[in-house]
Amino acid sequence: MGAEPWFYFVPYQSDISQALHDLRRQEFEAGRYNPVMPRLYSYFPLTADSPCPGKEHSSIKEAKRASGDDGTRSILDIERVSDHPQSQTVSPLDPRVLLDTYGTAKPTREQLENNMDFFELIDRGQGIYVIAYRGEEPSEIMFAGYSFD
Repeated sequence: MGAEPWFYFVPYQSDISQALHDLRRQEFEAGRYNPVMPRLYSYFPLTADSPCPGKEHSSIKEAKRASGDDGTRSILDIERVSDHPQSQTVSPLDPRVLLDTYGTAKPTREQLENNMDFFELIDRGQGIYVIAYRGEEPSEIMFAGYSFD
């Protein structure tokens, strides 16, 4: 089938790992992951208003096992934050890419939503995160990535 893109915006907090953990828990509890919603990418981008069937597994680990080689097609495939791109991690988008793409190191949510060329830099089973700004203040964290297959 091929890797499927996903992205989320969450309220900003300085602890990126905690934000990732909270988002994974939210999406697991909502059941917004493969195999509960096998055509999940049809609801791209996922938001708190996306359809919500509820979880069908007892843990994220069990959900990942049930998803097989495709992965969960969601943030559940991401296990931690890393300084550099690695499988099953999110890492910060390179500051040079931010400047080249958006002309600033502090893009707004609207800029991020209107230009997602950064997806070309993400490998399957990996993700990035970017802090979105409102003026000079951080307002949200965007997590984006690709499923495994």
